[in-house]
Amino acid sequence: MKLSREIEAFCDRLGHRFAEPELITRALTHASLSSATRPDNQRLEFLGDRVLGLVMAEAVLAQDQAASEGQLAPRFNALVRKEACAEVARAIDLGAVLRLGKSEMTTGGRRKTALLGDAMEAVIAAVYLDAGFEAARAVVLRLWGARVASVAEDARDAKTALQEWAQARGMAPPVYEELSREGPDHAPVFRVAARLGDGRAAEAEGRVKRQAEQAAAKALLEQLDRG
Repeated sequence: MKLSREIEAFCDRLGHRFAEPELITRALTHASLSSATRPDNQRLEFLGDRVLGLVMAEAVLAQDQAASEGQLAPRFNALVRKEACAEVARAIDLGAVLRLGKSEMTTGGRRKTALLGDAMEAVIAAVYLDAGFEAARAVVLRLWGARVASVAEDARDAKTALQEWAQARGMAPPVYEELSREGPDHAPVFRVAARLGDGRAAEAEGRVKRQAEQAAAKALLEQLDRG
């Protein structure tokens, strides 16, 4: 199989040349374009998630020899979550070579966090199947790069930290309210409020609802820290 010029350029950005080019073609094929003769990337996504997890588990262990499991787990989660995978995908312009059906093409699928994150995991699996674990590990560590070194010492997500703050004071868990959703369907902006039982609240925006909730929780934590 001969790859298109665009996919060959993507492989250069990825840092891996495929002995079996059909693997990268499949990794870039979304379910909206699949058929009996054109398999999609969902099975590869499943495998890539596990390969990425092992690479990141090793990386966070090596980075801090003294860290406890309670410190390592949130750092690991920050590095493997879908948003992190999508950020890496955007850095190498994976969206430009995603193979999408018409429905996803017309709704901005190349920019969607979920699609980019899933495809990034599928690409990792393709490298793994093509050249083995060490090759996949090298690609992941190069692409994640500074993210591994700079992951916060306590990378617990803000929603978890806010819930723990409330529970420690005998309060009910915080609630999150979607205040608005603006923009086109393929690029919405959510505004969300995080509220405590005593009425204290903060608002924030995000491109996905979960991101907006995290930002609102972080804003409320900062407000609480200021007293």
